[in-house]
Amino acid sequence: MNEQHISRIAKELGKKDGQVRAAAKLLDEGKTIPFIARYRKEATGGLDEVAIAAVRDLLEKYGDLDRRRASILRSLEERGELTPELEKKILATETISALEDLYLPYKPKRRTRATVAREQGLLPLADLIFDQGKIDPRTEAASFLNPDEGIGSVEDALAGARDIIAERISEEPEARSRMRSLFLSQGTIRSKASGPLEGEGAKYRDYADRSESLAKAPSHRMMAMLRGRKEGFLILHVEPPMEKTSSILESLFLRDGGRGKGAAYPATEEVRLALEDGYKRLLSPSMERESLSAAKERAEERAMEVFAENLRQLLLEPPLGEKTVLAVDPGFRTGCKVVVLDQQGSLIAKDVVFPHPPQKDIRKAADKVANLCENFNVEFVAVGNGTAGRETEEFLRKIALPGKIPIVMVNEAGASVYSASQGARDEFPDEDVTVRSAVSIGRRLMDPLAELVKIDPKSIGVGQYQHDVNQTALKRKLDDVVEVCVNLVGVDLNTASVELLSRVSGLGPKLAGSIVRFREENGPFRSRKDLKKVPGLGPKAFEQAAGFLRIRDGKNPLDGSAVHPESYGIVEAMADNLGISVEELMADPVLQQKIDPKRYVSEKAGLPTIRDILSELSKPGRDPRREFELFEFTPGVERMEDLRSGMKLSGVVTNVAAFGAFVDVGVHQDGLVHKSQLANRFVRDPAEVVRVHQKVEVTVLEVDLPRKRISLSMKEKPEIEIHREE
Repeated sequence: MNEQHISRIAKELGKKDGQVRAAAKLLDEGKTIPFIARYRKEATGGLDEVAIAAVRDLLEKYGDLDRRRASILRSLEERGELTPELEKKILATETISALEDLYLPYKPKRRTRATVAREQGLLPLADLIFDQGKIDPRTEAASFLNPDEGIGSVEDALAGARDIIAERISEEPEARSRMRSLFLSQGTIRSKASGPLEGEGAKYRDYADRSESLAKAPSHRMMAMLRGRKEGFLILHVEPPMEKTSSILESLFLRDGGRGKGAAYPATEEVRLALEDGYKRLLSPSMERESLSAAKERAEERAMEVFAENLRQLLLEPPLGEKTVLAVDPGFRTGCKVVVLDQQGSLIAKDVVFPHPPQKDIRKAADKVANLCENFNVEFVAVGNGTAGRETEEFLRKIALPGKIPIVMVNEAGASVYSASQGARDEFPDEDVTVRSAVSIGRRLMDPLAELVKIDPKSIGVGQYQHDVNQTALKRKLDDVVEVCVNLVGVDLNTASVELLSRVSGLGPKLAGSIVRFREENGPFRSRKDLKKVPGLGPKAFEQAAGFLRIRDGKNPLDGSAVHPESYGIVEAMADNLGISVEELMADPVLQQKIDPKRYVSEKAGLPTIRDILSELSKPGRDPRREFELFEFTPGVERMEDLRSGMKLSGVVTNVAAFGAFVDVGVHQDGLVHKSQLANRFVRDPAEVVRVHQKVEVTVLEVDLPRKRISLSMKEKPEIEIHREE
């Protein structure tokens, strides 16, 4: 364990060295982030999932730095170019960019103009000129004439020497470091159209001639410009303040900093020419590439953060719970697939109805749905919000369903992906994709988390520019979110799917499959201890997984809680000291209040663990998600054509971006609430105001039918305020 890295990470994160060291040690032992955060608080000083993930990522980052450093040292040593001074500098570097700057002059490269000049024997002349002594460059150059090597004139010799100096200047570490800082902090990014922006390129018209601060450009604009460049519609350039560029380079390389240009030595004027050429031809393009790459990385990180937060909110949406649900996958020509799911989410009935054109058999469709609801005691109806969703919802609301069954619109993004997946085929080998999709819609209502873990998060539709960012980094970030959410909520060991179990701390697809097979062959688990009988599930996996797995009505009441089996003895001691059973202790909040946490502190369990145990005893196994709330779209508004400026509508937030929030108002096209319209106050980050799947009230500002754009506002009096802003 590199102590320098530990201290550096602690400083970056604002944590203590001991906290970071403990987290690093646990991660190195193979412990998962949820396990460390929940059950090893004493060791880490209470680091949460975000901090532990940051420790992991920074350890990997500095590990990559160490590996690159070792590779460079090895390369230099093999070529006989490693000096003690250079080695000392390389060992002292703390960033990849600084390391690469040091290595650049020695890095094997393609044949350059400077390479040719060196081969022509002009290096001594370049050194003489670069020293900027009292020499006459033209006189010195005359002694380097060599027609056989292509040096037929003094001008040829001086040009070659300047090429060597230009490359030297462009590769000087301090120059690169200061230029990099200038480009990143004060550079201006300029975007221009590469040609007429028609057709696919029309969406980039806002960037046809735009300039703004690179450091301050919002992530979504940066991602849009980068995408436009990638697709060939835009040309991007980064330009720093030229007067500062000249000042920095002249102070580094010109005698007396270039002051008094007319009085400078003749050699200094040659260096000035080389400097200008080196900057324009070599250093500036290199810094532009680096600064665009850094800006892209920063924008990607922000885009991934937004995506991750949206996913977290979506996964932690309130579950309906164990209800009998009739779910509908709407459709026009092919009809609406209707399924009935029992309280455990199992398929118990299916049918297809045609309430819409061209068949429009409304009476028969109504009879079928009503009969299914009555025959199976349906408690809720779930309707997918895709094609024909609102029309199907209106049709269902006109049916005299028994008992006034609530009808809920469900976001079906990604349902088609699941329905065609191997997992869906394995579960429903004899059903077509529309039936599987209807099942997924119903299960999403019952338990969003349990169903959504079956789908690649990128298919759920809550990210911006998700295909433009680093896919490996995005996958890791989203996997972290899914894992944290699953383990926060906990998993029912006897009903969870393979997909859900595979996200439990310490498990994975293989062990999850073994658990399900064991369950199918031996019946429900009656105790967490029975997990040890599962083939392949050893002590390490049990340690990490057991606390996140729940067993309802098991032999030990603690098996239904988040209390880890390693702490059962503590709870038993608490109960014994009160002269009662564990069951009685868990059922009596008054008795729980009598317990002094400090009395049960030991070397293995500190005060944070004891307090977590007491907190869990007061609400054993309780779902941390919010309570389910019914929601209805505004009646009579089903298409964009139904919208009018000034309309007040009920909506659901479907996506939160850096520039605002997208809201579904039930017309098959989400509207945008720009962040300037999210509240009556200034909003810097939309996530401060709204979250995915939040129910909101909005006012229609503008409807653009040709471009399918809807502008919305969440302000109290948007019409008045908009008029004032204009």
